[in-house]
Amino acid sequence: MTSRSRQTMIVLAFLAAVVALAGVVWRYGYGQALDQLAQRADVDLALASDRLSTQLQAFRELAVLTVDHPLLARLETMDERAAAQQMLLRAADRSGAMEVFFADTAGTVLVSAHRGTGQSVVGQPWFRRAMQGALGAAHGMIAPEGPRGYFHAVPAFGAGGRVRGALVMVADVNAVEQTWRGDTPAVYFTDHGGEVFISNRSELLFWRRDPDEVGLHPPLGAALPFEAAQVGGHEIWHLGWGPYLPRRALHLARDLPVIGLTGEVLVDVAPARRLAGLQAAAVAAICLAFGALLFLAMERRRTLAEANQALEARVAERTAKLVDANIQLRREVRERKEAEAALKQAQADLVQAGKLSALGQMSAGISHELNQPLMAIRSFAENGAAYLARGRSEVAGENLSRISDLARRMGRIIQNLRAFARQESEAPGRVDVVKVMEGVVEMLSARIAQDEVTLLFDPPPGPVWVRGGEVRLGQVFLNLMKNAMDAMQGQAERILRVAIREGAAVTVSVTDTGPGIADPGKVFDPFYTTKKIGAAEGMGLGLSISYGIVQSFGGDIRGQNVPGGAEFSVRLERWAEEIAA
Repeated sequence: MTSRSRQTMIVLAFLAAVVALAGVVWRYGYGQALDQLAQRADVDLALASDRLSTQLQAFRELAVLTVDHPLLARLETMDERAAAQQMLLRAADRSGAMEVFFADTAGTVLVSAHRGTGQSVVGQPWFRRAMQGALGAAHGMIAPEGPRGYFHAVPAFGAGGRVRGALVMVADVNAVEQTWRGDTPAVYFTDHGGEVFISNRSELLFWRRDPDEVGLHPPLGAALPFEAAQVGGHEIWHLGWGPYLPRRALHLARDLPVIGLTGEVLVDVAPARRLAGLQAAAVAAICLAFGALLFLAMERRRTLAEANQALEARVAERTAKLVDANIQLRREVRERKEAEAALKQAQADLVQAGKLSALGQMSAGISHELNQPLMAIRSFAENGAAYLARGRSEVAGENLSRISDLARRMGRIIQNLRAFARQESEAPGRVDVVKVMEGVVEMLSARIAQDEVTLLFDPPPGPVWVRGGEVRLGQVFLNLMKNAMDAMQGQAERILRVAIREGAAVTVSVTDTGPGIADPGKVFDPFYTTKKIGAAEGMGLGLSISYGIVQSFGGDIRGQNVPGGAEFSVRLERWAEEIAA
């Protein structure tokens, strides 16, 4: 074997090793990218599921409020039924419901907003459940080949607590879809029979999944191309379902027992494959550069050996060759530096991808924070409407002012989200903790009265200045007080104690008479909650977000069990100017 053949074999073996190493790096990078993509996809699916559940459950709450309307108490005469029909029509128009009707215990529709009377719903499962005195809910079609609807049946009780009928409110599923149709990634919801009933991709509606089937097939015609594979513990679907769905997609599913559906998401894995390709290319470039340097070194040694054997007359020629070799080496060094710069840029892109992933996870926390002011705005709006109906316009004006303040607070929360995207943070300032706590107590006053909670709060006579942010600090106190009132549901004695103690630091404590903390060590973990599925604010993010807010102010928050209940303590730093004074 000649020297040239031996070198060729070495080069081919080295290239094969580089290809194998690049393949290993690609597979590992692809697996890591799929893990991150699965985390973001799980958050997107959770957000879409919560949004759908919230939109559908809103109609149930409206039905619960409407069933006790005085006009539905007596439906014997034509005038009474006409008045009730006008009331139901107004309720349907204002809420966007597809249909609202009242049926007696025999299932006969007595009064309806749109469809007329005399029809029977006795065989419907949601009506049978309402006749048992419980809330009935199910999805289906208003009529054969008709629009899709989600039915909420609320029992109406008469004298002696006996069921005298049911109010049925039908949510327009198509109208619900319009608020998020076309969003990425593709999300769809299947029922227990495997049929797609709701989706942000209209082409997937009414597709089905047989009991032993993994993917989906259209209701009519032949099945479209589909393959499923497992990659690193993730389910990857290879699709040929149209231009608006990815060719390769990560598939995740989430059970939604509250609305009787299963949420599923299809996320394009092309970005993960590109990222893995960049990583493999970077490793291959480094290996090739290193191999080129080794090859040049070997060539230089061979050249020097041949030059030593040459005659002294060829010194000039040897010198020229060495100069050419040095020029080639400098060129290779420059190319290596460029490759290193490209590698650093790829690493910076990976860091930015991690930040975007953190921003996606933070979206769940931001939606949780915005939900609190929204609930307060709804409460003040309902109170304002009640006061206007009573002719107390000055009190209604105060509620409108509070709604304006809450809207400004929501604007500041959104401003914090934009600041996070720019990698900036709002510096804490001087905040009067007494004023913040009084505002929270005022916001929850209606809830305190409704739940018959005894509030023991004796604020200091003057302001107590601490280091923090008014909006975020108010969010912490609001979360703690609402959690305390939630914990005391069903307790015979409901006492809520709020205390502000001054010392080297300012400590705010919230104590309840609930059952206590089941696992104090996990109470601040994200998504840890002991509330029932479907309960309001049951995502398990409130205390975790509060913990991060207090930590950003340089303070500390703790939760512990005390005799007769649980206590959460927030320790905050005094404002520096107050300490100096």
